[in-house]
Formats: sequence, C-alpha cells, structure tokens
Amino acid sequence: MRLPCPLCGERDLREFYYMGDAVRLARPAPDAGEAAWDSYLHLRDNPAGETRDLWQHEAGCGAWIVVTRDTVSHAVLGSVLAVEAHDAH
Repeated sequence: MRLPCPLCGERDLREFYYMGDAVRLARPAPDAGEAAWDSYLHLRDNPAGETRDLWQHEAGCGAWIVVTRDTVSHAVLGSVLAVEAHDAH
C-alpha cells in the first residue's frame, strides 16, 4: 500500500507508523474503574468501509497525517496534515 503524504507525495507504507483511529476516544477518569479502562484500552470498532487513521511519516518528513481509506477495497482516498484535520473538526 502507498500513502499520500501531503508534504512529500505518495510513499511506501513502510515509511509510516500507524497510530490507530483518528477519531478521538474519550479517556476515562483516573478513578473510572477497571471495566471503563479495559474498554478504553482494548475494545475498538472494526468498521467495514471508510475510515480515518492517524499515521506518522516516520521515515520521511515526520509529519502526522490523517489518511482516509476504505477497509473493504483497500483504496486510499486521501490524506491531510493532522493539524488541519483537527482544525476542521
């Protein structure tokens, strides 16, 4: 798979470090209890279709990017710098 870095252009997946879903998860309070922390740390949705993921161009410019991709077709639909994605929401 190739990912489009907004700064460097399209690059091989091996240049990037995957950080997970770009949608922010609500962190439980420190005293929320074991079940809340277990859910926060281990339970994630695994959607079929369009998703937004956070990646770092680790072996390139170092930028944090949000990649929109389709988990069914494996098509990469685009990317933006993470700071721009954050500002837009």
